[in-house]
Amino acid sequence: MGSYSIGEALNLLLEKSNWKPKVTELRMREEWEAITSKTIAKYTRDIKMANGVLTIYTDVAPLKQELMFGKERLIQNINEYFKEQVVKDIVLR
Repeated sequence: MGSYSIGEALNLLLEKSNWKPKVTELRMREEWEAITSKTIAKYTRDIKMANGVLTIYTDVAPLKQELMFGKERLIQNINEYFKEQVVKDIVLR
């Protein structure tokens, strides 16, 4: 058995235990303002992740439209933020 750093061991544990998607979702909720912007975070009611699909809940029609038009860019920004592909698609509700 090889030796691992603490970070590598934690990542391995998260992947083997299938906790990684839930941890990613929790981290995204906590860091949503840093990932997007203060304005988007302020008017986002909730976010949920399931199988690579991020569902964003907002009651603000102009924000929904803006997010729909910038969906690909937002996916790219989120994946760059996490340094891996965590979001494959976005659904707006």
